[in-house]
Amino acid sequence: MQRRILIIDDHDDLASALGEVFSHVGHDVRILPNREEAIQLGPLETFDIVISDLDVSSAAGSAPADCGVARCLPNPTFVEGIDRLKIFKLCAALFRQEEFVEEELQQIVATVLDYKIRFVDKEDEVQKLVEHIEFELPSVISLMHIVLEYLMKRVEKLGVVKPERSNLFVALDEAFVNAVKHGNKFDTTKIVRIAAEISPAEAKFTVEDEGDGFDVNSIPDPLDPQNLFKTSGRGVLFIYNIMDEVKYNDRGNRLTMVKKAAEPPDATT
Repeated sequence: MQRRILIIDDHDDLASALGEVFSHVGHDVRILPNREEAIQLGPLETFDIVISDLDVSSAAGSAPADCGVARCLPNPTFVEGIDRLKIFKLCAALFRQEEFVEEELQQIVATVLDYKIRFVDKEDEVQKLVEHIEFELPSVISLMHIVLEYLMKRVEKLGVVKPERSNLFVALDEAFVNAVKHGNKFDTTKIVRIAAEISPAEAKFTVEDEGDGFDVNSIPDPLDPQNLFKTSGRGVLFIYNIMDEVKYNDRGNRLTMVKKAAEPPDATT
């Protein structure tokens, strides 16, 4: 099925290559050079996929809340001392559901992330950046696995963790699967939102589903002998043990996790 894909790339190290690949297989691709032109388009409901790969300064501001594009364009929060961010967002929140084919979306997402990890952001460049990454995807486990592998490569490249010495993969996998399985109950019309802010000092992850949420305090203690053979609660325990900071919102449908770098950023300098 032909999909409409919008690519916003202000340095064209991703757009042209992806545009050629997707056009070759029959998709309708539009490429814009900056965020401002995307905002001028107005509502983006006619696009199935919106991909942004941008350098954004604090002076750029954010998209107006009522412009109809805020859902699919990145809206970064700048922190003290950081004037520029490297921002990548893949939004499939508008992916047409009437002929939803998991393998089709899986191939599109995998292709985008493969090009991004292989051809964009060389290691010596990303070491100097704060990278903001966002995904808005239907509730499909296979997509979560693709995103998980990509994020692990990013934190490794920025030097936050060494995969062979870290259980970060386990914590993120638990969070992503919980959002799809328990939060959205495998409903592909509901979206999982994943955000990551990665620097050489730490990686901060936010996972949000559209489910009813839960009270984390109501989960049976998996360390209690009476709950020895119960699986509920073990995933949350893994997350708390692996991450340095863990916080749920009041509703219980948004989880924020922070993993500090194993070594200070200047430890090797």
